[in-house]
Amino acid sequence: MLPDGMTVRVDAHTAHEPDALIYCGAKLPRSAVEVPNPVILVEVLSPSTRHIDASAKLSGYFRLASVAHYLIFDPERPVVVHHARGTGDAILTRIVRDGVLRLDPPGLEIDMTSLFERTFASD
Repeated sequence: MLPDGMTVRVDAHTAHEPDALIYCGAKLPRSAVEVPNPVILVEVLSPSTRHIDASAKLSGYFRLASVAHYLIFDPERPVVVHHARGTGDAILTRIVRDGVLRLDPPGLEIDMTSLFERTFASD
């Protein structure tokens, strides 16, 4: 998993900076600022980026053949919007509140209930 600050180029004129991403390729040089072929991209909604995360970034990220999953976390409520690459040009979208979120590829599982219990424990 790579931290905030890495850039994903979606075309010659457009690059986005996700909050986190997972890349399964060769080790990148320390000087790298762009990540080629990400598999999972993650955004955490904020008032200033909410519209961009759900529109421009969604359509841009899925123009990359390597992207299998795009996760949008809402910090105000225990919900994740999971966009997954479907067959052909289809993007499958589901709202995840609990249970296990399976991300294959690359073969990860996230226990959403445990994640949300820690995140929203003080609510």
